[in-house]
Amino acid sequence: MPDGARPLADRLRPTSLDGFFGQEHLLGPGKPLRLSIEQSKAHSMVFWGPPGTGKTTLARIVAHASGAHFIALSAVMAGVKDVRAAVQEATQLRGQYGQRTILFLDEVHRFNKSQQDAFLPYVEDGTLTFIGATTENPSFELNNALLSRARVYVLKPLDEQSLRGILQRALDSGRTVANATAQSIDEDALQLIVLAADGDARRALNLLELAVDLADGSTIGKRIAEDVVQGGRRRFDKKGEYFYDQISALHKSVRGSDPDATLYWLMRMIDGGCDPLYLARRMIRMASEDIGNADPRALRICLDAWEVVERLGSPEGELALAQAAVFLACAAKSNAVYTAVSAATADVAEFGSLDVPLHLRNAPTRLMKDLGYGKGYRYAHDEDDAFAAGERYFPDDMPDRRYYHPVPRGLELKIGEKLQELAQKNRNRQNAADSSDLSDDKE
Repeated sequence: MPDGARPLADRLRPTSLDGFFGQEHLLGPGKPLRLSIEQSKAHSMVFWGPPGTGKTTLARIVAHASGAHFIALSAVMAGVKDVRAAVQEATQLRGQYGQRTILFLDEVHRFNKSQQDAFLPYVEDGTLTFIGATTENPSFELNNALLSRARVYVLKPLDEQSLRGILQRALDSGRTVANATAQSIDEDALQLIVLAADGDARRALNLLELAVDLADGSTIGKRIAEDVVQGGRRRFDKKGEYFYDQISALHKSVRGSDPDATLYWLMRMIDGGCDPLYLARRMIRMASEDIGNADPRALRICLDAWEVVERLGSPEGELALAQAAVFLACAAKSNAVYTAVSAATADVAEFGSLDVPLHLRNAPTRLMKDLGYGKGYRYAHDEDDAFAAGERYFPDDMPDRRYYHPVPRGLELKIGEKLQELAQKNRNRQNAADSSDLSDDKE
């Protein structure tokens, strides 16, 4: 492919660490990955990080430094057949010339488990040195067998300083567009592109390439930069690692009663393109899990916000979500219902299918009544304060349990006081029954 037809990010890809920007936590002096590259000791590894952080570039630098033959495949297009061809090529090079081969598999998470197994034996026997690149969490996407043979390196989004260095290097190279001479750029324009890139070097270079083309040999000003960065979105990665990281941050901000951080993460996800209905559904979960009966209004407010999103869309729906999110963050917190459900679920599994006590069964027919269904049941509304003190509702073969422990906050403060009052009535009833039994024994 002619040089000018290749994207700028590919044309300027460095072949050594001298031209690589960012990832100092991996490539700083004395760091294991840097030492591995400097000493030409390539090993199997997985680069995990967001797009445009240098995963492919680092793989090529490792191969170049080690003098190994480099085979690059993309799991989006490749299959087991391609892996076998790479193995055959690596075997020949190893046998004839003693040369090592590095197999680089981009988007490795797109290979299923059986496809990943296809090259494991050749990694094991040294035919291939495997380097994978992924934007997804390797813990969930890669075989344990593969992970045990490869070291995982986590790449971070590039900071502003690194992005500036990459862009300036591109301008100084004079290769920002085909046959173009070096360009200059205003500080305001450079800052706009850096911010729009959002830690992604590939995006930064693509934006620069567009800006150079529009500038047509003149200095890149702020207006040109504004034109090329329009419509850009912050990193979100729908259904990927960043998706779950951000919803986790939103949930924890609500739980931590921080309305400002809650709003930040909510708007961050909306800005990234998250489905507002998904956010509404997750906030309903937060209302039940973290607020519960401390403030039952939270659940209703979230349901109302969901309805606004469905009926009105944007921007009204987003504002309703923000209102609900702030309410959740500021509301009294209780996970009493959530923990009670977990405890009750555990008992259901432990005790199995215990029979419903006869006095709690419905008796719509004569036969059922004759069998004792409903016998002895005390109708609560006929009792003092509509409470049948001493009545038991658990299965006969199961001990009494207390799952729900209201917290001393919000409405649950009152609920707790009421439950204590009812518990005292139960104790009084039991004490009275015990006293009656003692009197009968004396007689």
